[in-house]
Amino acid sequence: MLQVTDIRENKEKYIKALAKRGIDAASVLEEILNVDEERRGSQARLDEVLAQSNSYSKEIGKLFQSGEIQKANELKEKTVELKEASKQLNEQMITAAEKLQQLLYTLPNIPNELVPAGTDENDNEEVYKEGEVPKLVEGALPHWELAKKYDLIDFELGVKITGAGFPVYKGKGARLQRALISYFLDKNTAAGYTEYQVPLLVNEASGYGTGQLPDKEGQMYHVGVDDLYLIPTAEVPVTNMFRGNLMNHIDLPVTCTGYTPCFRREAGSYGAHVRGLNRLHQFDKVEIVRIEHPDNSYAALDGMVEHVKEMLRELKLPYRILRLCGGDLGFTAALTYDFEVFSTAQDRWLEISSVSNFETFQANRLKLRFKDTDGKNKLAHTLNGSALALPRVLAGILENYQTEDGIKIPEVLVPYCGFDFIK
Repeated sequence: MLQVTDIRENKEKYIKALAKRGIDAASVLEEILNVDEERRGSQARLDEVLAQSNSYSKEIGKLFQSGEIQKANELKEKTVELKEASKQLNEQMITAAEKLQQLLYTLPNIPNELVPAGTDENDNEEVYKEGEVPKLVEGALPHWELAKKYDLIDFELGVKITGAGFPVYKGKGARLQRALISYFLDKNTAAGYTEYQVPLLVNEASGYGTGQLPDKEGQMYHVGVDDLYLIPTAEVPVTNMFRGNLMNHIDLPVTCTGYTPCFRREAGSYGAHVRGLNRLHQFDKVEIVRIEHPDNSYAALDGMVEHVKEMLRELKLPYRILRLCGGDLGFTAALTYDFEVFSTAQDRWLEISSVSNFETFQANRLKLRFKDTDGKNKLAHTLNGSALALPRVLAGILENYQTEDGIKIPEVLVPYCGFDFIK
């Protein structure tokens, strides 16, 4: 959530920056400032009325003590009028504050200056590529056919139990999935991230805190009876662990990692690109989250990018990194790098990680602050990244490591799997 003081000071700059996202924000920003003026005006008048009421109360006491009963009663009548005025002003102030909050919730984050202009994924900027695309045997299969051939994943059984997008992993498929989770967590903890196991359901305050609500309400599974939401990513519960915290600058950075199943409705998704593991309603993901001093957050973002690179190098998967354009940038992000692994059998790139800096956008919603060296309380910067999302990593391994006789296991995963080949 943007800060009103920043909007007031940088209105024209923000209009220009949000235009990168394809948003004409001039009218919304103007309305925000007008509503804030209403709120501040009501607050100022309320303060005056309360001060006058307090003054009258002191005077009434003195008048009663001196026996000037009539004057005291006249002032008491005025205090009744002031009390009613203060009630109305307080209601006006609350109404304006609520309206201001809702308007602020509609605005996405301001893109970093590095974000390229563009309208959709076709305008994303490729900034890095690594790894050779393997030459597969003739008749190479996509992962959903490999999963069936080697009895690794049963998509139809998932449909029977729940519905489309809820696969059942079996045998060596389940063991490979577990191996990837353990490998990613071990890499993250070795890099200094503290591991957490967190709830898979969050309350509304948590959804608003990290910006999934109200932006992605239609994509989240909602448990209506209890008013809870199934998490779309571990980012939500992990980051919300620090909601409302006031930290000391010496406690930064805070670095966390966690494995969770994730749940997304993916409403409106259809077509060949959603086959198999390409897009699911339930999937596993290992996440990394950082809370940083604003001076260090972009160096931390670069470090997160290098960390994900290292894992993909060890898995020996061909990948590329894209800097997302304004039109494809997530609602809460100031700058995002997407990692994509090349699926040789599908002849297409599959997104397997997003690494983002949200600057103060989430922290303002979360009221997540730190006391800096100058003694002032300031908003922290929050960052997160997939390290990594499993379905498309698994798809890339199955497809890129297939041979005539079966599927090889990446060398780095063999100690975790307990086998090196799927026959």
